[in-house]
Amino acid sequence: MSSESAIAATPQPPYYAVIFTSLRTPGDDGYGAMADRMVEIAQTMPGFLGVESAREGLGITVCYWQTLESIAAWKAEAEHEAAQKLGREKWYAAYHTRIARVERDYGFER
Repeated sequence: MSSESAIAATPQPPYYAVIFTSLRTPGDDGYGAMADRMVEIAQTMPGFLGVESAREGLGITVCYWQTLESIAAWKAEAEHEAAQKLGREKWYAAYHTRIARVERDYGFER
């Protein structure tokens, strides 16, 4: 998704995390623009809480959502469905999606 690096400001648990782990094919071929667009759309969806993404060979994007229903709505969003299809056709060598309920959330900030 987005290349911005920031820790998402999530609410007190429980909430849900969609963990998308991927291996890319060579080249960009529109991937970066589509990833940015997906973040733009996700941010407008009810239940969206935040996103974190990192890529160094293995890509990991975590999107946080209030409910399982909000995750289902995101998966079914028309532009997101089109991006998923393009991902399978040309951008990903492999990917795996995991959905988890966040029970604890703590951290440190200087």
